[in-house]
Amino acid sequence: MEDALLRIREVSKHFGGVYAVNGVSLDITHGGVCGLVGPNGSGKTTLFNTILGLHRPDQGEIYFHGECINNLAPHQIYELGLVNAFQLPRLFYDLSVLDNMLVAARGHQGDRLFNSLFLRRRWQEQEKGLIEEALDILELVELDKWVSSPAGELSGGQRKLLEVARGLMAKPTLLLLDEPAAGINPVLGKKIFQKLADFSHNGITFFVVEHRLEILFEFASWVYVMDKGRIAIAGQPQNIIGDPTFYTIYLGEE
Repeated sequence: MEDALLRIREVSKHFGGVYAVNGVSLDITHGGVCGLVGPNGSGKTTLFNTILGLHRPDQGEIYFHGECINNLAPHQIYELGLVNAFQLPRLFYDLSVLDNMLVAARGHQGDRLFNSLFLRRRWQEQEKGLIEEALDILELVELDKWVSSPAGELSGGQRKLLEVARGLMAKPTLLLLDEPAAGINPVLGKKIFQKLADFSHNGITFFVVEHRLEILFEFASWVYVMDKGRIAIAGQPQNIIGDPTFYTIYLGEE
């Protein structure tokens, strides 16, 4: 698709003689929630890490906004608006929820020595704006009551929400999420995905690895199914569910 936000063409990544990702091609278009599913060991996380620049692809090309990002460092890919939220939240547990959000914001003027010494009013005004943005996002993910609490005091589900909120604070164009509903109750899992769907209306696109298929399929507009390092099938959730290949992949039966 020419208008795809993320285009992957024949990408492979191997470790020794084992191909974790083997000739994968896919497109992520602007807006909505797109899913990536498959059994453990199918290559989903390796594909994500390759997109993010943590691994260099051995073959193939990855394009974001039409630019090849194969040889870019992770921080350069981040600067383009491609952001990741981790499966296990990587928070600053001794810092408050609000401070965790502010750390994730882009372009702090006060980080520059000249600005901090001579342009104090400018960065202080920016800081006020960032705090307002953070509070708005925390309210949307229902963490505003814990804004002053250390992140380490949050429950597992709340930490997941904060990790997603931090990703949103970075103002991504495309946010990659690795199992946002893992290890939490189904009600909270659905709430997280509902928040993703809400934010997608504001121009953010989500590419999500998820094992809780019943939740993902309710909110995703398109799903890719990986098996043994390849994309086996792709389509709308209702079509995936009706495809015998899907059950062969997961159950190992024809």
